[in-house]
Amino acid sequence: MATNPIPAALSVSARKPGRQKPVLSAGFLLAVLGVVAVAVILVFMTIELRGNLGYILPRRAIKVGSMVLVAVAVGLSTVLFQTVTANRILTPSIMGFDALYILLQTVLTFVLGGQVVLSMVAPLKFGLEVLLMVAFSLLLYRWLFTGNGKSLHLMLLVGIVFGTLFRGVSALMQRLMDPSEYLLLQDLFFASFNQVDGTLLLVAIAAVVLVSIPAWRMRREYDVLALGRETSINLGVDHRRAATVTLVICSVLVAVSTALVGPITFFGLLVASLAYQLVPKFTHAVVLPVAILLGVISLVGGQLVLERIFDFNSALSIVIEFIGGLVFIGLLLKGSLK
Repeated sequence: MATNPIPAALSVSARKPGRQKPVLSAGFLLAVLGVVAVAVILVFMTIELRGNLGYILPRRAIKVGSMVLVAVAVGLSTVLFQTVTANRILTPSIMGFDALYILLQTVLTFVLGGQVVLSMVAPLKFGLEVLLMVAFSLLLYRWLFTGNGKSLHLMLLVGIVFGTLFRGVSALMQRLMDPSEYLLLQDLFFASFNQVDGTLLLVAIAAVVLVSIPAWRMRREYDVLALGRETSINLGVDHRRAATVTLVICSVLVAVSTALVGPITFFGLLVASLAYQLVPKFTHAVVLPVAILLGVISLVGGQLVLERIFDFNSALSIVIEFIGGLVFIGLLLKGSLK
């Protein structure tokens, strides 16, 4: 008699050897993180609220909306990418997305000039960046992951090589660039939530929701994929189809997030690693919302601290990259790289 492999897989994943017994239950953990996330958002929206509310509130709402969107896109894409690649130290940035984004900005500034790039129609620039980044990833997947004898590891290696190539070309063009143009270009290298266009945010939300729905519906399938390629195939999962769909979902999520606010290389690694440590049971139905809530708390809370305590004297993305880099080194030292 045919049996459903998913519950069996869940029970196996929940009994991973060496895993520390958590203190909090999954429901209590999600409730606490949800309350903290809502509280941080309310504080951000209402703190020192005075003056023209019709001007201030929409601007704060757009900033909060962009941070929540990035938390959803980066948290979701990182956890799914690590599940498919069976490696908790990899992120979608390894495929060269950040390097491609910087190359696009460099080429546009080098060819058109910094003032022209800054004055470009926002929807046109956003659509062009998303289209090119998604097209790059789809070509890479089709070339390396759909034929016989192709492998995910080869695709990752080629992604690293492309990222290095993009950074090299960008560095060369930046050295040939006028210093004043380069100063304008530098502002585009770091993620910023202060200048997000409201119309673009609505488009980005629609895109993220559209690709998040199938990802959430596949959450039980991801629990089986986390057991490994051979085990998941033996349990009846079409690994190639699931991996291809997941990589496309990750491409859209990362492309939309990067085109909207800029590159954040280590943010996904940071929230995913913390989520793995906190969740009481390794199921994607818990890990995914925990990673997203941690991302919301980190971004909104971090931006709140920088604005109200440090008086805008630093960029949130720089702090995230610093802490994420430390986490990355810590994972390497712990031997997490397989």
